[in-house]
Amino acid sequence: MTSPATSAFPYKLVATDLDGTLLRPDDTVSERTREALAAATAAGAAHIVVTGRAVPWTRHILDDLGYNGLAVCGQGAQVYHAGEHRLLTSVTLDRQLAGLAIAKVEAEVGPLHLAASQDGLDGSVVVGPGYRVQEGPLANVLVDSAADLWTDPINKVYIQHPELSDDALAAAAREVAGDLVGVTMAGPGIVELLPLGLSKATGLSLAARRLGVKAADTIAFGDMPNDIPMFGWAAHGVAMANAHDELKAVADEITTSHADDGIAVVLERFLTV
Repeated sequence: MTSPATSAFPYKLVATDLDGTLLRPDDTVSERTREALAAATAAGAAHIVVTGRAVPWTRHILDDLGYNGLAVCGQGAQVYHAGEHRLLTSVTLDRQLAGLAIAKVEAEVGPLHLAASQDGLDGSVVVGPGYRVQEGPLANVLVDSAADLWTDPINKVYIQHPELSDDALAAAAREVAGDLVGVTMAGPGIVELLPLGLSKATGLSLAARRLGVKAADTIAFGDMPNDIPMFGWAAHGVAMANAHDELKAVADEITTSHADDGIAVVLERFLTV
């Protein structure tokens, strides 16, 4: 009988998104997926979480996983050392540019509802009037005026529209303000304005460089359009069955859903000879 051989695992880096990818619908990571990632790391690969969540919204998940390596947070804005609870790099969004971009989008589609992610290890999500807050483990800071969103350095702005779909809003924002800010969709109801040129790929490349790993050695897993740059950077991009159609269109393969251990399904295939 031949036992599984982990020495032949073909990648040195496994990059996983969190929501809709590594996390199941109940925000947990299955034992099967934990074991598959542990086997990949035992075979010499590093595991990097690459998420749109800023560090304060990611740290508790990493701690629960016993994750001590690097994580790319805030859509690539932050490289975080989980074991040391230390922010290694951080990119902020110019608040004047953000304000100009928002004005241009509103001139095109009408008033927006806004929130902003503050920079730093303990930055809050500051929520303006009308913005629909998604449930999460950390409290949001509600403010009475959009002007109060800009009082501290931020790494991104969230925008919502009372009528437009996420796809339509992202397309409109990209059309009229794409020369000022980056625009991406990170999940249902989550359209974001970012520093121009920033993406998960830029953050992942910085983290990989620290580990001495190249794009050619990387397999990446994701589910939303904000994962497209990461797929473009990595050697092999795997979309979950529950992924957005835009990501599926550029994926090298499609696995089962985040509810059905899609990451483990692929890793186990590569781990077993």
